[in-house]
Amino acid sequence: MSTPTIQRPTTTAFFVQAALSFGLSLVALVIGIIKLPVGAWERGFLGLGLVFVVSSAFTLAKCVRDKQEATEVTNRVDKARIDKLLIEQDVFKPGQV
Repeated sequence: MSTPTIQRPTTTAFFVQAALSFGLSLVALVIGIIKLPVGAWERGFLGLGLVFVVSSAFTLAKCVRDKQEATEVTNRVDKARIDKLLIEQDVFKPGQV
């Protein structure tokens, strides 16, 4: 009995699209902050806020990915246990219900 491989739904095209959209939105926001008619302190505050939002987005994405991978491993372990019990169980053995 061979264990099936886990199919990842993320394709290369989706990854490229996500990376490009993230890069484009980041560049557009940085240009918007630079072009704002405000002083250096306000611009610095917005820039610092941007750094915080980007770093928290990466952290959140990592946490979601880790949680998903943990449930996949748990599901595979549970499936392996059930498969082992079913293989060991002889349904044609007399006296079993």
